[in-house]
Amino acid sequence: MPKVAILTSGGIAPCLSASIGGLIEKYNQLDSNIEIIGYMHGYRGLLLGKSTIFSKEVKENYQVLYNYGGSPIGNSRVKLTNVEDCIKKEFVMEGEDPLEVAAKQLEKDNIDILHTIGGDDTNTMAAALAKHLQESGKELTVVGLPKTVDNDVIPVKQTLGAWTAAEQGARFFQNIVNENTTSRRQLIIHEVMGRHCGWLTAGTALEYRKLLKDNSYLPELFISKERWDVHAIYIPEIDIDFQKESSRLREIMNKHDCVNIFLSEGAGMDAIVREIESAGKEVPRDAFGHVRLDDINPGQWFAKQFSEALGADKTLIQKSGYFARSAKPGLRDLDLIKKSAFMAAELAFQGKSGLVGLDENNDGELGLIDLQLIEGGKEFDTRQSWFSNMLKEIGQE
Repeated sequence: MPKVAILTSGGIAPCLSASIGGLIEKYNQLDSNIEIIGYMHGYRGLLLGKSTIFSKEVKENYQVLYNYGGSPIGNSRVKLTNVEDCIKKEFVMEGEDPLEVAAKQLEKDNIDILHTIGGDDTNTMAAALAKHLQESGKELTVVGLPKTVDNDVIPVKQTLGAWTAAEQGARFFQNIVNENTTSRRQLIIHEVMGRHCGWLTAGTALEYRKLLKDNSYLPELFISKERWDVHAIYIPEIDIDFQKESSRLREIMNKHDCVNIFLSEGAGMDAIVREIESAGKEVPRDAFGHVRLDDINPGQWFAKQFSEALGADKTLIQKSGYFARSAKPGLRDLDLIKKSAFMAAELAFQGKSGLVGLDENNDGELGLIDLQLIEGGKEFDTRQSWFSNMLKEIGQE
């Protein structure tokens, strides 16, 4: 009988708890006696040998996990191939190879199947670990699930949790937009997660505009769809002509007394980095080399570019990231999560390794993808009709 381990890693998304629940549910069906453990706080727990056994009570009450966001076993951002960072954080000792330490821990725990639930970094680390074990003549079945609100994993058509994050970001702004009544000439910047990929910002704007269609309006008392609408969508994949956009948005400000911008946190990142470096300052980065976007504050940078140009009396910057990513999965996501987790458990039980996802190389069908094909940084396809039509509708062409 195989022994199963699960770890969740990277930032949280509205799918982690539910994915664990789905795996438990399917393993209960395959063999209720299978032992399952969870490594605490992702790869950190694997390196430090910290895990928890999924008790009988946990396995019998798996359905509770479908109603929660976050991950009950915790997350962390650990790159097994970044030896220096692992030593600095005291996950391994000087002279130790994190991949070897992780491999030995899996052997010590008698793990036959490892499920990794995370984004591209999590699953590329799983691929590196599987390769390391294979080269050492050791067998381990590794089956990952693609989690990220950014929806930027190659070649996965739709990552787990992204739909829900867009829906929740829309609900967040549905409240925030009412701030446009607190002062005249107000600029609201809604900053949405998305380092290199604008899908979540675009998807959030789409979901928010769906909510607008259900609203009733009273233009005679200044409650109009035009004031509550999205006026600009800025994402990494589209170059921004600040002079042209300033002129367009100033007209909207003059007419409607407010401007609402949906901003991907990665939009304009190159310009911000250049500005920091030209000032002789160090750009803050994480263990994976990613720019720490919270530290460089893209929303403030964009506010600086637009506030004066639009003649804004007040500028409000609001981030929906933590609100959106912490939610429990919506119905559309939960259906995909269950299907993915069930398939992951079945394939792992058969000794097949890979990542279970909607494969763009196979007409978007749910299936097993070679871990060596997994990459991050997938760009959002701005040619999609729903997005181009939305830009036309808001006057941004």
